[in-house]
Amino acid sequence: MIKSFDFYFDFISPYSFLAHKEIKKIEKRNSIKINYKPILLGGLHNLHDIKAPAFIPAKAKHMIRDCKLIAEKKNIKFKFNSYFPIRSLILMRGVLVAEEDNYKSYYIDSIFNAIWQDGLNLNDENIIQKILKNLNVNPKTFLLRSASSSIKDSLRKRTNEAYEKGIFGAPSFVANNKIFWGQDRIEFALDEAGK
Repeated sequence: MIKSFDFYFDFISPYSFLAHKEIKKIEKRNSIKINYKPILLGGLHNLHDIKAPAFIPAKAKHMIRDCKLIAEKKNIKFKFNSYFPIRSLILMRGVLVAEEDNYKSYYIDSIFNAIWQDGLNLNDENIIQKILKNLNVNPKTFLLRSASSSIKDSLRKRTNEAYEKGIFGAPSFVANNKIFWGQDRIEFALDEAGK
């Protein structure tokens, strides 16, 4: 029997999006629910004093091509967002609001798809509000709650906990206390979860 495992992600990461799409297939195939663990990737990088690959020109060029290759191979609809980088702070806090109100899965799907399939500018609050309305969520209430000190503290705490575990990037997977970093390590995490 395969146990569940943890998936650390941030919407800003195209590799997290690709992993998310693979996780949906894995969950269906294995009748398990993977534990989605929101973190603020920029905050995690700062804690580790790491510069993100997207901000190193040679790596950024490779990353775009690499994501497209993976998406083609895995038959995932993907479009590198022309508004990149998307500021993900409000969006990641939103995961915690959605978690409290039991629409976390729908919210995560909607935000990932808006950024990496539809190419929408989620730096624009009006677009975020339209997505929330499509989820039957009151945008004003949502944005107020996402700015609350309890939600802010919770995201900060989760990011710090990821750092303390040794997680340094997204996506990362943790199965049986072993860390697997990168979208291409899902199967390794799955194998470990089956032990």
